[in-house]
Amino acid sequence: MRAQECLQILRDIKDVAFATVDEKGMPHVRIIDVMLIEEGKLYFCTARGKDFYRELLNMPCTEITGLNTEYQMVRLSGKARRLSEQKKWIDRIFEENESMKAVYPGEGRYILEPFCIEEGHIEFFDLGKNPIYRESFVLGGEGTYQKGFEITDACIGCGRCKRDCPQQCIEEGEPFAIRQEHCLHCGLCYENCPVQAILRKGEER
Repeated sequence: MRAQECLQILRDIKDVAFATVDEKGMPHVRIIDVMLIEEGKLYFCTARGKDFYRELLNMPCTEITGLNTEYQMVRLSGKARRLSEQKKWIDRIFEENESMKAVYPGEGRYILEPFCIEEGHIEFFDLGKNPIYRESFVLGGEGTYQKGFEITDACIGCGRCKRDCPQQCIEEGEPFAIRQEHCLHCGLCYENCPVQAILRKGEER
């Protein structure tokens, strides 16, 4: 699985959930069409009169998520950038999405503004497999993006985490280790470790 493949899953689903925050800090979620996927970038559009448009201008951070029929979930977190050359991009979007012509016929299409997400974080989560499978990616730029838990050298090898794990993704060792690609991130091991040897990634002891 690659970041581009994850973006393509969102395009194939097409109608996905977009989360934004308004000027009062209130969250909003809408179903928005993914219009284009090209070279590691996701494109969508919205009309200038919509609250969604105003929220993106005021606070461009957004999160997108979709689930396909194979129970594969993709979540993309990033900043939405309004594109220049508005008419060029709207025409391109309409070329790739014929149904838009009935919704915004003729010159009415130019009430729409195009946006692009080219940097952010992607999570892929496959609930259709047993054990579950997950991966995380950085979209654009470099670096790694990790969530979940890790077992530190404070581990005493008691095995409680391994016995409790719903996905049985913890292996014996010195210390024990979590197979991150199968972890639910449920936190059961973290809560029940008798010596607090398990940390949430990014936290310090």
